[in-house]
Order: sequence, then C-alpha cells, then structure tokens
Amino acid sequence: MDNISYEDAIQELNNIVKLLEEGNITMEKAIKLLERGQDLIKVCYGELDKAKGKLTVIKNVLGNLEEE
Repeated sequence: MDNISYEDAIQELNNIVKLLEEGNITMEKAIKLLERGQDLIKVCYGELDKAKGKLTVIKNVLGNLEEE
C-alpha cells in the first residue's frame, strides 16, 4: 500500500463512494474501486490504531502526573 495520509485516504474513499453511487462505471471498474477502497480502509484503521496508542500513552502520563 502506498504511503497515504489518513485525510487523503478518507478523501479518496469519498470519491470512490460517489463514483459507485453514480453507477456509470463498468463492473470491472467497480470491482477495482472496491478493492482500492478495502486498501484505503486498512490504512485508515492503521492510522486510527496509531492515534489510539498515542492517546493511551498521553492518558497514562497525565494520570501519573495527577498521582504525584
């Protein structure tokens, strides 16, 4: 998967949804768009997992500061 930001992946997913909703594409093109969409969703989940991990670390650090 190419190196794409979360925001760019979301934008591309929105574009894919619009194309699929319009319905003016071949089945082959629709399948390729769906496959690309799957890849983009994996990128988004990966980025969200990273962000969740960072937030957990920050929460733990702040919790430790409050205990001191």
